[in-house]
Amino acid sequence: MLKQLEGSHAVAHVVAQCRPNVISAYPITPQTHIVEGLADIVGAGQLDAEFINVESEFSAASVVLGASAAGARAYTATSSQGLLLMSEVIYCIAGMRLPIVMTCANRAISAPLSIWNDHQDSMAVRDAGWIQLHAEDNQEASDLHIQAFKIAERTFLPVMVCMDGFILTHAYEQVDLPEQKEVDDFLPTFKPRHIVDPRWPRGIGLFADPRFYMETRYILHRALEKSEETIKEVSSEFAKAFGRESGGFIKTYKLEEADVVVVSMGSVVGTIKELIDQLEEEGKKVGLLQICSYRPFPRHEVYRALKDKMNIVVLEKCISLGRGGILASDVRWSFPRAEKRDRDISSFVAGLGGRNISIDDLRYMVEKVGKEPVEFEFLGLRTELIAEKEM
Repeated sequence: MLKQLEGSHAVAHVVAQCRPNVISAYPITPQTHIVEGLADIVGAGQLDAEFINVESEFSAASVVLGASAAGARAYTATSSQGLLLMSEVIYCIAGMRLPIVMTCANRAISAPLSIWNDHQDSMAVRDAGWIQLHAEDNQEASDLHIQAFKIAERTFLPVMVCMDGFILTHAYEQVDLPEQKEVDDFLPTFKPRHIVDPRWPRGIGLFADPRFYMETRYILHRALEKSEETIKEVSSEFAKAFGRESGGFIKTYKLEEADVVVVSMGSVVGTIKELIDQLEEEGKKVGLLQICSYRPFPRHEVYRALKDKMNIVVLEKCISLGRGGILASDVRWSFPRAEKRDRDISSFVAGLGGRNISIDDLRYMVEKVGKEPVEFEFLGLRTELIAEKEM
């Protein structure tokens, strides 16, 4: 069913079709429209769910933690500072192996205050033990939520679906929304593995002294590694059920013959594809490798896609302050040590705080790495605003 609607409303629609039992969230821009949409659906009696209002994102995460531990299919959403406020509970949810689904409407982190898009919020909790999926457009954002519940409930790992704030959440696009029966056929009823119930007293996530704690981290790490197979399976099952490719680990665009490959994720890959088409008309061979699953990081798929490419540039909307590009580090990690010396992997950070990434910026980047590798650079930096004394 094709509909022209806002990205947030499309996500609210498909989340409701996944029939969560408990929804709890606190409003924060640019995530608010998602849970407003779900509140309307629950209020209209179209979804039999508990919608629990809370006073903060910390409370919202705590509510869905408790609901999931009691055996409910649970959902929440947030952005930016809200995700950081949740962070204590985010780690608990993963450590307790609770299959919660959360939308992160990606937004910059304060200070200074910014409500616009980049990826620094979800990156701040990249090591918490959650699966992280990144959407290119609103169709993929919708599709990924349906897959996320299935992935979470097969692996008993929480899943975060990341979509770019405003660029996707507030953009009106044509989205193919499934029928309820299609979702019901694809997503089985949730069967919890362990529940907290007063009839059978038990505790989860309690206390581990040094004799046991490290093993819990090992088990969680291995579970994330093993989830790669489930992510691949669910993406394939989705394609068969709904007739379109979505999700998985990576996607490529005109990669095979490319002399220069751009690696990126999120909505900016649409602009990169436009540039690639322009450059192709000029006789230049540039390709794209899109990261769809950021955690677990698909290092083997990245290596297989790029092993024959000597000139690689990573473009990302986040930074590890004092270190550099986060995604670039992961891409470099994908190559065996001996092979890293044989190729150029350049790193660019762009779009922080919602700064526009233009075709001209991307063209400059590609042309620059065509001449020499770039260890690290801020793309589109306004140097006239920077005083030496402030650094």
